[in-house]
Amino acid sequence: MANRIVLNETSYFGPGAISVIPEEVNKRGFKKALIVSDKDLVKCGVVKKVSDMLVNGKIPFEIYDSVKQNPTIANVQNGVMAYRDAKADFIVAIGGGSSIDTAKAVGIIINNPEFSDVKSLEGVADTKAKSVPIIAVPTTAGTAAEVTINYVITDEEAVKKMVCVDPHDIPIMAVVDPELMTSMPKGLTAATGMDALTHAIEGYITKGAWEMTDMFHLKSIALIARYLPQAVAEPAGIEGRQGMALGQYIAGMGFSNVGLGIVHSMAHPLGAFYDTPHGVANALLLPYVMDYNAAASGDKYREIARAMGVTGVDQMDQVAYRKAAVEAVVKLSKQVGIPQRLHEIGVKEEDLPQLAKSAFADVCTPGNPRDTSVEEILGIYQTAF
Repeated sequence: MANRIVLNETSYFGPGAISVIPEEVNKRGFKKALIVSDKDLVKCGVVKKVSDMLVNGKIPFEIYDSVKQNPTIANVQNGVMAYRDAKADFIVAIGGGSSIDTAKAVGIIINNPEFSDVKSLEGVADTKAKSVPIIAVPTTAGTAAEVTINYVITDEEAVKKMVCVDPHDIPIMAVVDPELMTSMPKGLTAATGMDALTHAIEGYITKGAWEMTDMFHLKSIALIARYLPQAVAEPAGIEGRQGMALGQYIAGMGFSNVGLGIVHSMAHPLGAFYDTPHGVANALLLPYVMDYNAAASGDKYREIARAMGVTGVDQMDQVAYRKAAVEAVVKLSKQVGIPQRLHEIGVKEEDLPQLAKSAFADVCTPGNPRDTSVEEILGIYQTAF
């Protein structure tokens, strides 16, 4: 079997990286942008930092800023109308996974209008044309949506999150500028950072993992373990932000190509049922699922523990290094202020059976290293409750 790697065409990294946008836009011959973002980023001036670059480059644009933290079908359909009304020919997505995911769905539908219901994009959609060009400018260090072939849209009517997987949606360019991330509050920094750690750990142990993606994921784990506490403790500092921006991007390079597991399967229903921020859901569930998956992980938890900074792993037996890996994740989670139990974030015990059914049906479940069932997923939810 051949292993496939799909990455975006071009990426820029570092403080001030957004300054490259006008040159790239003009070089590519684009004429008018639709900026896709949310109202909070407009209000705090982050969108203006990017749009000023377009103004300086004499590139016209319009702004669509109605994206929710868990973007919906309506967000996408309204974005499609905004793109057409603007007569744009490319998108600049500014924000976290919510804005970039919305931009991906909009871009796909513009060039594949037969999917305009949005629901038909769920899973691996048979789109024929590439998305309209997207320049992704992440403002959080977590989702790596700027380099992945995945996006997630909430179907409010069905109360579910639709995971969409499509190589045609990948942005043509990512501009990863840590200066845009310094406005993130500590809680969001912690949640998105732990989301990135979840990507790296799940991608490392998923059934589809192989040597190249293992390389990405282990480096990502090490960067996140090193820089996330610094980014949370010093939100205005650039070193922690830059380390996290790189760590989450590298995780995206890996998991986008090999898939994830049931941490994500179980987190998605929490977003659909309770509008729980995705990073918080992943961060809370990660240690519980790691404990469940340990028996199917071979010696990989030893390398996770090593990347997390645990010393003496080569002198540990399998039981010890597996325990050490889980404990290292719990320690980091507590250090950055992540809730540890589902009841703390408003989950209702009576909803757990329905959450388990939804999680089992999620597109991420088959990638989990340990085959599972509705009953076993329910057991993890109950332990985490």
